[in-house]
Amino acid sequence: MSINFNHTIVAAKDKKASANFLTELFGLPDPVPFGHFLTVTVANGVSLDYAEVPGNAQIHPQHYAFLVSEEEFDAIYGKIRERGMQHWADPRGNRPGEINRNDGGRGVYFQDPAGHYLEIITRPYGSGT
Repeated sequence: MSINFNHTIVAAKDKKASANFLTELFGLPDPVPFGHFLTVTVANGVSLDYAEVPGNAQIHPQHYAFLVSEEEFDAIYGKIRERGMQHWADPRGNRPGEINRNDGGRGVYFQDPAGHYLEIITRPYGSGT
C-alpha cells in the first residue's frame, strides 16, 4: 500500500472567512461543508478542513505550502499585490515585498486571516537548477 497525505485540520477564528480567502485567492471551488468543517480540496486530493476554535482560544500559526504552476503563481501573486497584502521572499520575513527564485522557480510567503503562513512555490524544494 502506498501512503498518501489525505487531509489536515486548519484552525480559524472564522472558518468561512479563512476557507473563502484560500479558494478566492487560489481560484479553487467553493468550500464544502463536512460536519462542523468547511473543506477545501486541492488538485492532488488533499483537503484542508477549516474548523473554528472556541472564542478565546489562541491559534498557533502553522505553515502550509502549495506547489503551483507558473501561470497560477502569476495569478495568485497578482491578487496578493492588488490587495496590498504583506508578503515576503523568505520564511523569516527579512525580505518584505519580494519573491524568491529558489530551485530555479519562484516562491512567496504571506498570511491568511487566521495568521497561518501560506507559501506558493513553482518548483519543489531540492529540485533546483
